[in-house]
Amino acid sequence: MICKLCPRKCGAVRDEDRGGGFCGMPSVPVCARAALHLWEEPCISGGTGAGTVFFSGCTLGCVFCQNRSISRENFGKPLTEDQLYGVFQRLADQGASCIELVTPTQFTHVLARVLKRPVPGGLPVVWNSGGYERVDVLKALEGRVNVYLPDLKYVTPALADKYSGAADYPEAAKGAIVEMVRQRGPVRLEDGLLKSGVLIRHLILPGQVNEAKGVMDWVSSTFPPGAVLFSLMAQYTPVGEPAGFPELRRSLRPSELRAARAYMENLGLAGYVQELSSSGEGFIPAFDLTGL
Repeated sequence: MICKLCPRKCGAVRDEDRGGGFCGMPSVPVCARAALHLWEEPCISGGTGAGTVFFSGCTLGCVFCQNRSISRENFGKPLTEDQLYGVFQRLADQGASCIELVTPTQFTHVLARVLKRPVPGGLPVVWNSGGYERVDVLKALEGRVNVYLPDLKYVTPALADKYSGAADYPEAAKGAIVEMVRQRGPVRLEDGLLKSGVLIRHLILPGQVNEAKGVMDWVSSTFPPGAVLFSLMAQYTPVGEPAGFPELRRSLRPSELRAARAYMENLGLAGYVQELSSSGEGFIPAFDLTGL
């Protein structure tokens, strides 16, 4: 395939045996872990845990990435479409609250086909991505994804370029999120679980409370109350490549979280605020091919 799945549209040649382009992935899905995951928002994890499948490769180059071994170092196991569907079945059998696909963008072409099949257990499908998506590619998922869980990492192109290597990220992510909301409509919760809709995440970076405020301003001004949920995340952990970015070589300060939380509350954004206790390398999953 000549790949143009993400906004980079790099035109890389990807086949079953050879990766290429920015993500470095072959044309078949590569996964690093599939297991019940209890550390998502309560409406995603529920009481039993999300049935989370971590895909390898990434279309972004975040210097602070916590999943570097799979996002940048390409660790993982290639799966056929039947094998991937079997992973979904095993997660459903384990009592998963949903089938959650983490960093799936580089495999959209395969997942759009796999998701044509009945989802085991009738579980909702959650698309957990960095938000760096093409609108026309997302349209291939319409009716096949129940819940979109995108990041909105930045609204400032210079920051997106500096920390993720994608100056066009704000424009691309905003357009993608608008398309996601168009597809799914207002959020729908049943028994505390998100069955349909969009939950937008933002990870507060050290020293970037103003960027978090800009993100929340955009969400508040773009969507009416009840249209989306918002998750303010405080789990930043200085891993990845922070050596070249001294401002990122610390955890979030309590005062930064307090300021961002107060701003979210003043805007009236419905959703979640993560506590500082959620940061630390102990919360990073073990990418050891569990469940594959």
